[in-house]
Amino acid sequence: MQNTFLPARLHFVRWLGGMALMAAALGAMSPAHADPSLEPLTNILPVPGSAGLGVITHFERSPYRDASNRYDVLPLYLYEGERFFLHANRGGVKLTQDDAQRVDLFVEQRLEGFPADRLPASLNGMATRDSGIDLGLSWRLRQPWGTVQAELLHDAGGFSKGSEFRLGYTYDWRSGPWSLRPSLSLALRDARLNNYYFGVRTGEAAPGRPAYAPGAGLNTTLGLFGAYDLSQRWRLLAGVSATLLDRKVKDSPIVQKRVLPGAYLGAAYDFGGHQREWAQDNSPTWFKLLYGKATDDGCHLLKIVTAQCLSTAKVNSTSISAIQVGKPFLQNVNGWPLDFVGYAGLTHHNDRGLQANGLQLDLFMKAFYSGFPWSDRVKTRLGMGVGVSLAQRVPYIEASSQALAGKPASRLLNYLDPTLDMSLGDLVGSRALKDTFIGIGVSHRSGIFGASRLLGNVSGGSNYLYTYVESAL
Repeated sequence: MQNTFLPARLHFVRWLGGMALMAAALGAMSPAHADPSLEPLTNILPVPGSAGLGVITHFERSPYRDASNRYDVLPLYLYEGERFFLHANRGGVKLTQDDAQRVDLFVEQRLEGFPADRLPASLNGMATRDSGIDLGLSWRLRQPWGTVQAELLHDAGGFSKGSEFRLGYTYDWRSGPWSLRPSLSLALRDARLNNYYFGVRTGEAAPGRPAYAPGAGLNTTLGLFGAYDLSQRWRLLAGVSATLLDRKVKDSPIVQKRVLPGAYLGAAYDFGGHQREWAQDNSPTWFKLLYGKATDDGCHLLKIVTAQCLSTAKVNSTSISAIQVGKPFLQNVNGWPLDFVGYAGLTHHNDRGLQANGLQLDLFMKAFYSGFPWSDRVKTRLGMGVGVSLAQRVPYIEASSQALAGKPASRLLNYLDPTLDMSLGDLVGSRALKDTFIGIGVSHRSGIFGASRLLGNVSGGSNYLYTYVESAL
């Protein structure tokens, strides 16, 4: 994750890493804790071309002395393409794949580091240990007796500069709507990685906290993960795990426990494969142009969508302009006037000289409801998009508000896109413009109330009220 106060070199490296992850998903659409046990929960889409959204809550004992237990929210942004994939905090390209073997090149957000707030006394006076971005290579072999996976990761963000080799085994068992996946994984971490997250530098030594370097070590994780299919689309997810830290890590003066139990609970919605819908001759491509301005500080999303606040900022006013391109995933779901469209958007931030302008990449799935009583005369759509947003640099209104609160900002945040529009063709009586819509919307970035390490534990965000025109070609 990135805030506006990191050195320029780290800013640039993390931007490259983040762009690589997002570009993997974009190419496909054209779509706590760095623990290998996360993959069994996020690698859940069975069919190439599938997309999904969901959330997992993660409870885990913190490894750091006197720190409270970790509670983390992990948004699930999922895509499984023929060549590209996105698994929550991991995205990449499939170099080779067949029924038995698969080789991936990926980038992964490492969800380790010191607590974002309520720093325990054991860590006072120490330099922050931040999350990093790893570049990795993965090999997977699937057989009737189970799946073996080997991964090699290296910190590409310049934080720990460390490497890790993971070796894991999982077995899939399924009966009706139930599925279980026990797992065993070994993580061999080099000295630079362990020293960064669990070591004490000479300048950080204090009474009761001597300088210490644990060096290389081996962590072992046991896990049991399950899923229950509520319906064809909805799936409940759960799991438990226990990580045994290397003994040299446990002997660090800032580490409290050797065994770190964890629990996971969540749900995901599978939008299914898009290839059939995209391949149809009458499947449209949606193009949307928008322009918007930042709202006042107190004009948050709930007030906007309930029409309690529709004002834009008068002081330090900033604006956005964007183009979004979408393709249908599902149409007339269960016979209802409900469609799902997958979008990729590129937004330009005009920060009016307050800071350098920047770009923003948005990937999201959007639901459109058009079953209003008057829609046969003037088609009206109520939309809600949910996805992920990666900014080249933190927008000014986010960076300034977070700085005033003394909290970090993040380039990667959750994205919401509520809209309301009407058919321009129906309004002016032109059949040629029937699939052209004009409307208003909100471009909303948020960090899920500071509860997600993936999103930088950011409690703030931004809202841009915009108008737009969208047409199907």
